[in-house]
Amino acid sequence: MDEKELLERAGGPVTRGRLVRDLKELGVAHGDIVMIHTSLSALGYVVGGTRTVIDALTEAVGDDGTLMAYCGWNDAPPYDLADWPEPWREAARAEWPAYDPLLSEADHNNGRVPEALRHWPGAVRSRHPDASFVAVGPAAHRLMDDHPWDHPHGPDTPLARLTEAGGRVLLLGAPLDALTLLHHAEALAEAPDKRYVEYEQPITVEGRRVWRRFRDVDTSTEAFDYGRVVPEGVWPFTVIAEDMLAAGFGRVGLVGAARCHLFEARDVVRFGVTWIETKLGA
Repeated sequence: MDEKELLERAGGPVTRGRLVRDLKELGVAHGDIVMIHTSLSALGYVVGGTRTVIDALTEAVGDDGTLMAYCGWNDAPPYDLADWPEPWREAARAEWPAYDPLLSEADHNNGRVPEALRHWPGAVRSRHPDASFVAVGPAAHRLMDDHPWDHPHGPDTPLARLTEAGGRVLLLGAPLDALTLLHHAEALAEAPDKRYVEYEQPITVEGRRVWRRFRDVDTSTEAFDYGRVVPEGVWPFTVIAEDMLAAGFGRVGLVGAARCHLFEARDVVRFGVTWIETKLGA
C-alpha cells in the first residue's frame, strides 16, 4: 500500500498526538505494563514511523509504565538443523554466532517495532535466544531477568510475570493470531497430547560460545491438535481470541486507521487455559 492510500485510509497523517489520544480512548493508562503487537501499516501513514509509535506508547503509559514486546531472534539456527547433511551442519555449528541480547536482531516477522524497541534507551532484553522479549520502563528487569532456558513460555517467564503483575496486551493493528500470551496458556493447560520441541542454539556461557539444548511447547506449528475444533486454515489463536471477545473480555477501538484490541493479561491466560482444556479434553 502506497503513501497516498495510507493517508486516505487514516483520514490524514497519523501523528504522535493523535496516537496518544486514541490509545487513551482505548483504555491505555499511566502506570500500565503493556505487551504490544503492532502492524505499522495498519495504523495508516504514521508521521515518523516506529519512533512516533513508541513515543506515543511511552507517553500513554507514562514514566511509571512499562512497554514489552516479543523479539525472538531473526538469525537463529532453524529447528531442523539436526537434519541437515552432516558437512553442512558441522560447518554451520562451527561458526554460528552466539545469541547476544544487544546485537542479535529481533525476528523480522514480528514487525519493525520490536527491533526499534530493543534499541530504545533503557531497554532490557531477555537472555533466551529463541523466545526473547524486550521491555522498557521501571518493570523491565522484573519482567526480563533470568528468563528460564527451558519452557520459556511457561512459569516464571516474561509472559508469566506480565500476567502476575496485572499487565495488559495491546494489539495495535496486529491481527488476533498475534496474541503471543496464549503460548503461556498452552504451556499451563493440562490437555492430552501436548506437543513439545527440542532444539539447539548457541549462547555465551562464562565467555565461551556453547551450543545448548532447549525444550519448549511447539509454538512454531501447534502445541495441540487443534484441527478437531478449529476450521482448516485458521490459526487457533484467532478462534480463541474471537471467543474471548464474544464472552465480553477485551476492549476494541480505533487507533489511527486500525481496529485495535486491549486485553487484560490475566483474562487472556485464564480464558485460554479453560478454552484449551474444555475443547481438547483435560
